[in-house]
Amino acid sequence: MKWIVSVVALNIIALSLVDGSAALAADLPPPAPAAPSYSWSGLYIGGNLGAGFSAGTFSDVFGATFTTPVNTTFLGGGQAGVNYEFPSGFLIGAEAMFDWAPNQNNNISATLGGATATAGVYNRWVTTATGKFGHAWDRILVYAKGGGAWVGTSNSALAVSTGAPLALSAPSTNWGWTAGVGFECALWSNWSGRVEYDYVGLNRQTFTVGSGTAPFATDIMATKSLNLNLITAGVNYKFGLW
Repeated sequence: MKWIVSVVALNIIALSLVDGSAALAADLPPPAPAAPSYSWSGLYIGGNLGAGFSAGTFSDVFGATFTTPVNTTFLGGGQAGVNYEFPSGFLIGAEAMFDWAPNQNNNISATLGGATATAGVYNRWVTTATGKFGHAWDRILVYAKGGGAWVGTSNSALAVSTGAPLALSAPSTNWGWTAGVGFECALWSNWSGRVEYDYVGLNRQTFTVGSGTAPFATDIMATKSLNLNLITAGVNYKFGLW
């Protein structure tokens, strides 16, 4: 009989504890909802500033000796694109970028027959159209990109140490391919900041010298392995349509 009374007492105590815990839980405020993770999906537009470094080699039909140092120019422009981020954090997208390069960024010096000639080749603008893939960790995005590139050029006359300047003609546009990597961080609201490096490899381009003073008159000069290295920093505003 005593053990029956003990069991009943224990059950009463257990029920009291359960009821007390339930009442205490009911008095506590509900847990705060978890903050949603940042989404990189959406259309974006932005601007960038940076520097371009150009290099390459030249040759001609007369056998001149060329000096082509690495040249640096200021860059400034903008970009627009679209991203889609999967639940896993993997991201795909596409982007178009346009930059002005207003400074001279290729100086060509050639020596032939005791004479020296110098030409300024200008890359006035750079445009790229690329696909994009990367991975996001909440507000941090690391990505790579690749596609096509176009460069607008203009040329000065060929200044020759032994006579009057000679006309120098070349196509006004060159094209090639590009590949790059970048790091982007969401800052506040829909704004983000990024740093990016891009390599641009350009096709062979021919420069024809006009008639006039020897030894460079009627010469034909051609580029080899002409390339640009672009380093830019920029900001983006994401419209977030998804």
